[in-house]
Amino acid sequence: MPAVDVPLQGARFGQTARRDWWWVQPLLTFLGLLIFLVYSFWAAAQGDNYRSGPYLSPFYSPLVFGPHSWLGAWPTWWPAPILSASWIVLWAPAGFRVTCYYYRGAYYKAFWADPPSCAVGEPRKSYWGERSFPLILQNVHRYFMYLAVLVLIVLGYDTYQAFWFTDPATGAVHAGFGVGTLVLLVNLVLLTCYTFGCHSLRHLVGGYLDRLARRPVRQGAYKCVSCLNRRHMLFAWMSLFMVMFADIYVRLCAAGIWTDWRIF
Repeated sequence: MPAVDVPLQGARFGQTARRDWWWVQPLLTFLGLLIFLVYSFWAAAQGDNYRSGPYLSPFYSPLVFGPHSWLGAWPTWWPAPILSASWIVLWAPAGFRVTCYYYRGAYYKAFWADPPSCAVGEPRKSYWGERSFPLILQNVHRYFMYLAVLVLIVLGYDTYQAFWFTDPATGAVHAGFGVGTLVLLVNLVLLTCYTFGCHSLRHLVGGYLDRLARRPVRQGAYKCVSCLNRRHMLFAWMSLFMVMFADIYVRLCAAGIWTDWRIF
């Protein structure tokens, strides 16, 4: 059969034959990510109201400098009034999310309109993929994954600390459970589900050679990560807003606006 060349005419930006509300999803994605970005930058710049009793905001964990921190008081060389303790640690989980395979597809459409949605005209006429600068830097995702696992361990310790309360009258420490404990616990669970559903982690535990390993332990780990990976988008959004809510809750308690309810 002879070959026939069919000329393709590029669609204008936003041009499409679709009649559904295709623009709703990228618009909601844009608004959701924008809200989180604005709030996270604001919260990281505050430098106060990040601890209330045994509760520590996940935006400031691990707490490197400051009261009750790992390394004690601020060093003289650190510009504490300008850069809060959050900036020391926030780059690690932020880098994990920015380079996440799901979030790439989400903000490529929502912020760059590349493309705005399937079968919709985009503003660019060429395709570079992720093999050229700066998008080739997305390949560092697998290394941010290791840092994200370390952050989870620290958040697990913070959640454990949220079960221990100090009596202001006697100074005695006793076990308890408050609403803040529940907030930090749910935050830890959702972040764990999101992190351990990572595509890079599934590749790593499954054999890391582009084929599934035949060892039973690796196969079991692969199935476990795959189970979480099927809901990766759900956990990505739930964990994103839960970590913001956890910071809001601790911040309100620390500022005296909200009183933590002690369950027992």
